Amino acid sequence: MSGQFDEATQKELQTFLDREQAQARVQQSIHTFTSMCWDKCITGTPSTRFSRSEESCLVNCVDRFLDTSLFMVKKIEEQREQMQR
Repeated sequence: MSGQFDEATQKELQTFLDREQAQARVQQSIHTFTSMCWDKCITGTPSTRFSRSEESCLVNCVDRFLDTSLFMVKKIEEQREQMQR
């Protein structure tokens, strides 16, 4: 397949694929923490509004999930940099 396109087109295709894969990873993360936090925080039958405790739990759950994800990404980047040295 790569032999069918010139270098500029190959680079453009790779950039497109990288963006699409990054978007898919974001969507997967959103799905994961939505499911996890819903199961953890929503204890009753959903109504038109969350209770204060449910809302607080959801906010904290998502914040912790994002903090953990960012921490892990930073650690992976640090390890990658160390390996390249």
